[in-house]
Amino acid sequence: MRWHWPGNVRELENLIERAVILSSGSVLNVPISELKLAAAPTGTDADRLDEAQREHILRVMRETAGVIGGPEGAAARLGLKRTTLHSKLKKLGIQRDERDD
Repeated sequence: MRWHWPGNVRELENLIERAVILSSGSVLNVPISELKLAAAPTGTDADRLDEAQREHILRVMRETAGVIGGPEGAAARLGLKRTTLHSKLKKLGIQRDERDD
């Protein structure tokens, strides 16, 4: 019950199925040692998504030389409204000096 199942129901299902196959008698023996071998995920899915989004926005901002609005600006290239991109820049902590690299 203490094991972190990061949304992977199949992993849990496979572990239970393996336990049923390997157990003898009426007591279910779960191979806990197999869980210890699994690498613990670093950060949450939201953290990884935010980081990927941040890198993508920074790349587009560099490609557009920091231009946000207009038909050739970063917002248009990202499929966003200019105000939405401004909000994302603020949320992701992107500063002007990062955009100008």
